[in-house]
Amino acid sequence: MDPIAIKLGPLEIRWYALCILVGLILAVYLATKEAPRKKIRPDDILDFILIAFPLSIVGARLYYVLFTWSDYKDDPLSIFAIWNGGIAIYGGLITGAIVLYFFSRHRFIDTWDFLDIAAPSVMIAQAIGRWGNFFNQEAYGQAVENLDYLPAFIRDQMYIDGAYRQPTFLFESVWNLLGFALLCVLRRRPRLLKQGELTAFYLIWYGCGRLLIEGMRTDSLMFLGIRISQWLSGLLILVGFVLILVRRRKPSIPFYQP
Repeated sequence: MDPIAIKLGPLEIRWYALCILVGLILAVYLATKEAPRKKIRPDDILDFILIAFPLSIVGARLYYVLFTWSDYKDDPLSIFAIWNGGIAIYGGLITGAIVLYFFSRHRFIDTWDFLDIAAPSVMIAQAIGRWGNFFNQEAYGQAVENLDYLPAFIRDQMYIDGAYRQPTFLFESVWNLLGFALLCVLRRRPRLLKQGELTAFYLIWYGCGRLLIEGMRTDSLMFLGIRISQWLSGLLILVGFVLILVRRRKPSIPFYQP
């Protein structure tokens, strides 16, 4: 499949960008619907996205460049050529979380409430965004004999460099989609949750999936011979469990405040 979806003269719009855009639009829509239940104005969600999204793209790029510096050190200007690929979701998530913290403080919004609104939306955006890797034929795993269990359009796209490849993009997309469904179910059971615990479940679910799936990939970012994303995934899982333990051991604010 051609990774370019639309070409208008010199202007090229790639499927990767469209996948990210669709995920973003759906995420924002869901967050604005949930915001009033947390006594947060939908306009605050929109204002946050206008700030956080471009900064998260920058953060995702800088994260990738930092751990692949040898590819850019001889041509620093190529750092800005983001259209040639090279962003990392963890860089975007870290940047988005930092922006969210300062934005919520500035708007006098409880950070945990904001995070609980964002968690399911981020999960569905990640599930959709992973299909950008499908069109780019990237983020795949080791060679396998066949992919007969998959539809032909996925199987054909995963035939790369003379062999079928594990569709790790698909594994993570499905995992995130299941996580989104789980978070939505939990959100509709507010008596089971304390404030901030939906965020904790996001950290645990995403961390577990990424920890396993990252080990299948052939293009992981490495540092000193270690898969960086696996270490970060393990850290997310730990933080998620600690957060739940802390919220349960002391009086906590209900998920939806009266």
